[in-house]
Amino acid sequence: MRRKLAAGNWKMNGVQSTLSELDALQDAAKGDAEVLICPPATLIFSASKRAGLVAIGAQDCHSAESGAHTGDLSAAMLRDAGATYVILGHSERRADHGESDALVAYKTLAAWGAGLKAIVCVGETLEEREAGKTLDVIGRQLAGSLPDDSTAANLVVAYEPVWAIGTGKVPSTSQIGEVHGFIRSSLISRFGNEIGSAVRLLYGGSVKGSNADEIFAVDNVDGALVGGASLTAGDFVPIVDALNAR
Repeated sequence: MRRKLAAGNWKMNGVQSTLSELDALQDAAKGDAEVLICPPATLIFSASKRAGLVAIGAQDCHSAESGAHTGDLSAAMLRDAGATYVILGHSERRADHGESDALVAYKTLAAWGAGLKAIVCVGETLEEREAGKTLDVIGRQLAGSLPDDSTAANLVVAYEPVWAIGTGKVPSTSQIGEVHGFIRSSLISRFGNEIGSAVRLLYGGSVKGSNADEIFAVDNVDGALVGGASLTAGDFVPIVDALNAR
């Protein structure tokens, strides 16, 4: 049985006072679903001390263990600060920083080396979706971004259609099901049934309390990677509650 996961990506939002939101997540985190918050790196240490039942993750890491990389953070530094997960290959990193599938794979290896679980993101743009290239894009990203040593213990895969992130647009349940089914089949084909069937698959892209239950009813959706709706407990708790009800 794959444990459900509600992951919140705060992106470039939050200061010390924002961490009070973690207090309001404690009751929801008592359910069967795992609850994760990935705040900005500046808050990871403080968040880990206040997290209680909530897991704390990072939003990116460098592929190197250390070195002359001004402004970057290694996976070991993030682990030392209290992170247990790290988001890698998010579409905003791929677009804004030109991150390739190969770089995401190197970062994933670095995360594992430091004892972090990697949430590797994949997803197509609107142009790719309209051109009928969605599964080709997802297949290429999976092949290039996931190292050969992937297991259900060190990897989570998040499908985030780029055109649905922060736009309010959400794919139909059949579209979500098609992609998640494809990802599951791809993982089983590459890593074998035992591993491929056990890796958790998250959906991300304008998830809200009002649509969470419908999304979580789709086969092979084991939770969500949530952006804006994770910034306040008032918005995030209904999503966690919907997941716990599954």
